[in-house]
Amino acid sequence: MANITITLPDGSHQEYPQGVTAKDIAEKISPRLAKEVYSATVNDQVFDLMRPINEDATVVLHKWDDPEAKKTFWHTSAHLLAEALQEKYPGVKFGIGPAIDNGFYYDVDLGEGVQIKEADLADIESRMQRLASEKAPLVRNEISKTDALHYFWDQKGDEYKRELIEGLEDGHITTYTLGSFTDLCRGPHIPDTGMIKAIKLTSVAGAYWRGDEHRQQLTRIYGITFPKKKMLDEYLAMVEEAKMRDHRKIGKELELFTFSENVGSGLPLWLPRGTQLRLQLEDYLKRIQKRYGYQQVITPHIGSKQLYVTSGHYSKYGKDSFQPIKTPQEGEEFMLKPMNCPHHCEIYKAIPHSYRDLPVRIAEFGTVYRYEQSGELHGLTRVRGFTQDDAHLFCRPDQIKDEFKKVMEIIFIIFKALDFKDYEAQISLRDKEDHSKYIGSEENWEKAERAIIEACEETNLKTIVEYGEAAFYGPKLDFMVKDALGRKWQLGTIQVDYNLPERFELEYTGEDNKKHRPVMIHRAPFGSMERFVAVLIEHTAGKFPLWLAPDQVAILPISEKYNDYAYHVASELLKKDIRAKVDDRGEKVGRKIRDNELMKIPYMLIVGEKEANEGTVSVRIQGEGDQGSKEIGTFAQQILEEVDAEMNAWQNEKEKAK
Repeated sequence: MANITITLPDGSHQEYPQGVTAKDIAEKISPRLAKEVYSATVNDQVFDLMRPINEDATVVLHKWDDPEAKKTFWHTSAHLLAEALQEKYPGVKFGIGPAIDNGFYYDVDLGEGVQIKEADLADIESRMQRLASEKAPLVRNEISKTDALHYFWDQKGDEYKRELIEGLEDGHITTYTLGSFTDLCRGPHIPDTGMIKAIKLTSVAGAYWRGDEHRQQLTRIYGITFPKKKMLDEYLAMVEEAKMRDHRKIGKELELFTFSENVGSGLPLWLPRGTQLRLQLEDYLKRIQKRYGYQQVITPHIGSKQLYVTSGHYSKYGKDSFQPIKTPQEGEEFMLKPMNCPHHCEIYKAIPHSYRDLPVRIAEFGTVYRYEQSGELHGLTRVRGFTQDDAHLFCRPDQIKDEFKKVMEIIFIIFKALDFKDYEAQISLRDKEDHSKYIGSEENWEKAERAIIEACEETNLKTIVEYGEAAFYGPKLDFMVKDALGRKWQLGTIQVDYNLPERFELEYTGEDNKKHRPVMIHRAPFGSMERFVAVLIEHTAGKFPLWLAPDQVAILPISEKYNDYAYHVASELLKKDIRAKVDDRGEKVGRKIRDNELMKIPYMLIVGEKEANEGTVSVRIQGEGDQGSKEIGTFAQQILEEVDAEMNAWQNEKEKAK
C-alpha cells in the first residue's frame, strides 16, 4: 500500500499508509489527544475521525474548544435524538437535524393528532441516555440517488427526505446509520455515541418545512449535549444567569424602553432613562469622531424608491422593506430608508472634491427600517426600526490602510470604555477560486485586501481569515465580542466598497487633473444602537459604568423635612453635569436604599439633619454600602474624576505606552 504525506498545523510532515484515519494520527501523537478530538479538517473539508484519508493532506485535529468539534458532536446528538424519537414514535418522518450555535435540533412530522409537549422531553432524554450508553458507531455509506430514493421514499414513505434527495447530485450522496436509525447526511460525526455523557432537551416548538409558512408545520425539538456532566451543569447555570440578564427583563425593571402594539411590533419606544443612556453613547462617539475629523450630517427617514434602485438596496432589501409609499403625484414613490449609505453618497456628490480634500468622513446616527417577520422580532436585538451609528469615508485608494487603522482605533476605544475585553476579528476575503460574484478590478481588490491584512498586522490584531465571506463590493473586517457569559456578538464592522461610488458616479479631481473614483469605507462601531444597548445590558446585567449610567446619583432625604436640602444637593451636582435625582417619596430610608439599589444607581447620598447642618452628604456605593460623609464639592470632584478616568482610559494607556 502506498504512503501519503500528512502535514500538521505546526508545519511538520509525516508519512502514513494510504487509508490512515485522523484517529490514527491523533493516537500516534498522543493517546490522550486521541481521546480529546472529535473531528478533523482534511484539506479544507471536515472529516469523521474514522474516515480514511487516501491522498496527501493537511490535517487539523479538533478538540472540544474548537467550534468544529462542537458542531460535529451536536450533529451526532441530533441523530441520537432522531433514533430515540423513532423508537418512541414509530412511523415518525424526519426533516432536518443540524447543529446550531448552542446544541442542535431536529424537525419531525409525528403524524396526525400526535403532539410532543414539554412534559414528554424527559422520557425522550432518558431514551437518548440509554441509547448513548450502547456506544453505537456511526457508519458512513455512499449511496446512489436511486437507492436513496428507494430507501427513504419507497420503503419509508418520507416525503421530506425525498425532496432533499431530489435536489442532490448523484454520486455525492451519503447516509449515516446509528443503531436502527439511518439518515440522509453529509456528516461528519463522532466515532460513537459513547462520547455523549450529558444530555438536555431544552424546548419544543413549531417550524414550517424549509421555513415556508405555506408548507407543513413540523415539530422542532431543541437540545444540547456534552462529553462531561460538569459541562452541562455549567451550561445550565449560565442559561439561568442569562435569563436574569435578559435585556427585555432588565430593560423593563430599569425603565429603559418599552413596546406598544398601538405603535407597532418591532418599533421600540425609548423611555427617559433609556434615552439618557443612548444619548450618552451617542455623545461619546460624536466626541471621538470629532477628534478623528468626522463631519456630522442629517438625512431624511425616507427617500425616493429610485435612490435605492440605483444603490442596489431595493433588489437586496426590497422584500424585507416596508412597501413603497405612493404620493398623489403619478408614478412618484418613496421608501422608508433601509440603509443610510445612498443618502451619504448624494451628500458627497453635492460638493466637488479634489484629491487634496480626501478623505471625506461623514457620520450620522441614522434610523433605518426593515420589515422583519413578526416571528423573528426579539426585544431590541431584532427590530423593524433601528438607528445605526453610520459613517462613510470617501478616500483615495492609497489612503485605505490608514483610514482602516483609524477606524480600528475608534472601535478599540469603545471596547475599552465599555469593558469588552475578549474579542476577535474576522477578515472576510473573496473566494480563492471564483471571482465572478464580485465587482471591481483585480487590482482594486488586491489593494483593498492587502490594506486590511496589513492594517491588522501593524496593529497586532489577532484575526481569523474567512475566504468567500467578503461582500460583493469589497472585503471587510468584523469584530466578534464575548460578553460576561462568554456569548459571542458581532458589534463593530468595517467594509470597503468600490460598488456604490461606481453606481452613483462619485468623483474627485486627481493630481493629474483627471476625474477618479473614490473608494468608500462603511463603518459602524456599535452596529445599531438598539442591538448594542441590548448586548450592553446583558453584559453588565444593567450595572452600567458611572459615565454611562442614566442616573449617576440618587439623593435620599431621611424625611420630608430634608427635601429642600436634597434638592439643593441635586442642584449643585447638576451644575457640574452630574446626573442626579431626588427620591422624595414618603418611604422609610431603608426602602429607598433598597429600591435605588435595584435600579442599579451607582451612588446614593443619604441626607438628614447632620448633613443639612454641615453641608455634607452620607455616601453609599451601589452594592458596596456606606462610604462615610463628604462635603458636596469633594464628592462632586470625586465623581468627575472617576468619570474622566473611565471615559479616557484608552488615552491614558496610550500615553503610558509612549
